[in-house]
This record gives sequence, structure tokens and C-alpha cells, in this order.
Amino acid sequence: MPTLDDILEQIGEFDFFQKQALFVLCLLSAAFTPVYVGVVFFGFIPEHRCFSPGVAELSQRCGWSPEEQLNHTVPEWGSHGASFGSRCRRYEVDWNATGISCTDPLGSLVGNWSTVPLSPCQDGWVYDSPGTSLVTEFNLVCEDSWKLDLFQSCVNAGFFIGSMSIGYIADRFGRKLCLLVTILINSASGVLMAFAPSYTWTVIFRLIQGLVSKGGWLTGYVLIAEFVGSNYRRATGIIYQLAFSLGLLVLTALAYALPHWRWLQLTVTLPNFFFLLYYWCLPESPRWLISQKQNDKAMEVIKRIAKGNKKKLPLSFQNLNSEDEDGEKQKPSFLDLVRTPQIRKHTCILMYSWFTSSVLYQGLIMHMGIAAGNMYLDFLYSALVEFPAAFILMLTLDRIGRRYPWAAANVMAGGACLVAALVPDTVIVLIDGGLVLLLPEMKGKNLPETIEDAENLHSFDVPEFDWILGKLENEKEGKEELEAVKPHDVGDCVQLDHH
Repeated sequence: MPTLDDILEQIGEFDFFQKQALFVLCLLSAAFTPVYVGVVFFGFIPEHRCFSPGVAELSQRCGWSPEEQLNHTVPEWGSHGASFGSRCRRYEVDWNATGISCTDPLGSLVGNWSTVPLSPCQDGWVYDSPGTSLVTEFNLVCEDSWKLDLFQSCVNAGFFIGSMSIGYIADRFGRKLCLLVTILINSASGVLMAFAPSYTWTVIFRLIQGLVSKGGWLTGYVLIAEFVGSNYRRATGIIYQLAFSLGLLVLTALAYALPHWRWLQLTVTLPNFFFLLYYWCLPESPRWLISQKQNDKAMEVIKRIAKGNKKKLPLSFQNLNSEDEDGEKQKPSFLDLVRTPQIRKHTCILMYSWFTSSVLYQGLIMHMGIAAGNMYLDFLYSALVEFPAAFILMLTLDRIGRRYPWAAANVMAGGACLVAALVPDTVIVLIDGGLVLLLPEMKGKNLPETIEDAENLHSFDVPEFDWILGKLENEKEGKEELEAVKPHDVGDCVQLDHH
């Protein structure tokens, strides 16, 4: 029976149809960036200080410059610059009182500066920013600064839950259905977030986005990987991730042009509704259909791919019937990830690697929002460095394999963090670099189709091994046939020659 990879070799492993599918799915990958790292712009924290009634009028009467106003009316401003005291405390005095001196306003009010009482910002804050963010609108500063961390933590919690549940749904009900449902929910919740009336509703809608967006992004990758031949999985995976990096550049430009977070949220969300056109643009994964014993539907998808590639499917490849056609279709379970020893080891290593990579990547990206300097340029530079990394992968994966570049990248990343910031926690990234070497090398191997295939990845590629055994059996049978007709005397030779 021909496998799907055999058929793709005849109708095109990465021809026009697959390139078209990759392009439309790359748009989905690029659109994922606002959910993943959008908090850098949505939650931007501008310079701020307590609002004190009467200060603006006094400053206008005295003719103070902005710096003089800050020195006279904001605690700790002159000696310590921007600090917790200057941002979150104010002088407990009446700036509307009469007879306040313009040269020594506090002295004229209380006499001794050291006895001036301080109080929290009861009347709000003044933000030095031309735009708006979640911080400025909901006052997520000082005692409420933890709410901004909660906002992003809810997104990450959604990623964690959604990646597991949506992965199961994609295996159980199909890649295409899962992709369309996640797109619809992500788009609707994104629009609702742009019009959220309160901080609580904003967090709820963002949590919903987190529940579906990461799982939908992973489903898009799985779908394109199952459309192409094994020789092109590497390129499609890198291009799909490269589209995410391109989305970072677009997000930077949009955030610079739209400094108001609600307009930015609406702008990056509305295009997601166009992805519902995937219902007509993309078929279901033929590999998933075959695993579910839906061979007739799988053949329809294969013929669609062949037509899109302007290739004709050979007659000998138009039948996907297998000996185990009457067997039960595969039923995915979370226990499959830990049931056998090799898959259990691979699962633990990959989970640890995803965790460390995400913590390091998001930590560096989030730092752009609090580091000194131009936030937009810093974010742009961090996005641009991802492009050379993609080309390095293109050059090394086929020559060296997957494990060694992966391990080297993790060790270099952890070492760079240790040198730059001396943060002991980044030792986990160095450990990740060593654990990666325990994973099976996938260079030149086919995707495993069953649990047994995945379990035996550490030793050899099962489909390839079966093919080798088949060839040996055929050669053995051929030798036996030759032995049966081998001439034993001159009469046999004359008889064979006659035939």
C-alpha cells in the first residue's frame, strides 16, 4: 500500500497548493503576535505622579517651568528622581490655600520640610504620555501595579490550558474544524476586549484569547506540516515561525501609529475574521483523515492537492485501502504521552524545553516595556534579530541535524543571560541545552504515524525499516524462484533454451 509520502512524491511535496496553503497560514502566524507580546504596548507604563488639586493653578500663577513645578510639588523628585515616593505619594497640603510663596511653597505652608506629611494618590495620577494604555486607563500603578502582571498571567494560563485541550480537540475532531473554531472565538473575544468597560472584563476577554490563540497557532503549524512531504517540513516550520517574527515588525509599526490601546486592539483583531475564509481555502489534513480510517475523504483531499499542483495522480496510487482498514481508528489520549518509556522521556524533555524557552523569550520581550530608551526601537531591534536566527537554522539543520543546533542555542542563550544580568534562574536554560541531546534525531525521518512509531524513534524509523524488510523478503523470494527453475543437466538447459 502506498503511503501518503509516496503519493506526495508523485503529485508534489511542496508545489503550488502547499505554497498557497503555507502563505495563508503564515498570515495566521503573524496575527498571533499581538496576543503573545501585545502587553508591551497595551500595558506600557509611562512616567507618572500623583495628581494634586491646585498645583496646576499655582504653577500658572507663579510662572514655574515644568521642572520647577515637579521640584516644588512632588516628593523626592529633586534628589532621587523618579522613585516610588515621587510616583505613588503626594504632599498632604492644601495647594489652593492663599499666601503660598512661589519660591518656597512648602515652607510657607508647613514651615519645616521634614514634617510635611505624605499620603497616597487619592485623586488619581498624571501620566506623561500622549496616548493611552491599560495602565493609564485603569490606573494600574503603585498599589495596583500587580494587576498588570495578573493581566499577562491570565494570558499565559490560557496558553497552558488551551494548548493541551485544543491539541486534544484537533486530534479528536480534526485540524480544520479546530482551527476555524479557535479563529472565531479569538476574533470575537478580541473585539469585545477593545470595548471592555472595566479592568475585570478586559482580563476575562484576554483570558479567552489566551485559551484559543496559542492552540490555534499550533494547529496551523500541524496542518501545514501534514500537507507537505517529509523533505520540506523543516523549511515550512521555519517559514511559519518567520511569519511570527514578521508580525512583530508589523505590530511595532501599528503601535507607533496608534498610541491608544483600544484602537490598537481593534486594529490587530479585525483582520482575524478574514481567516474564517479558510473554510473554503484549506482542506482537512489527509494524514489525520487516514489515521481516522476516512480513506475516501483523504483521497478527495489528495486529488485536490494534485489538481492544485497541476499533477495527475497515477492509477496505481488511487487506492488507500490497507489491510487494517477494518481496525479501530486511533483515539487520542493524554495518557499516550506517558504510557511508554521513550515517549514519556521525550514528553518531559519537550515540556521543560518549551517552558524554559517561553520564560526566556517572554522575559526578554517584556523587558522592552520597562527598559530605558525608546520602547518602539528596542522592540524593533529584538524582532529583527530573529531573522538571522532563522537563516542560520536553514543552513544548519540539514547539515548537522536538529538536536545539536537546538542544544547549542539553549546553552548560548542561558550563558548570555548569566553574563548580562547574573540571574541564577537562567541556569535552567543551560540544563535545557543538555536535555535536548536526549531527544531522537529527526533529520531525514518520516513523521511517526502511531504510538509505536514514536516509541521506536530512538532506534530507527519504523516505516523505513518495514520497507527494508520488505525488500529483503522480495529478494529472498526471487532467489527461491530462481533456484526452482535452475537447470540441473544438459537436457534442462536445452528445454529452457527452447522456451
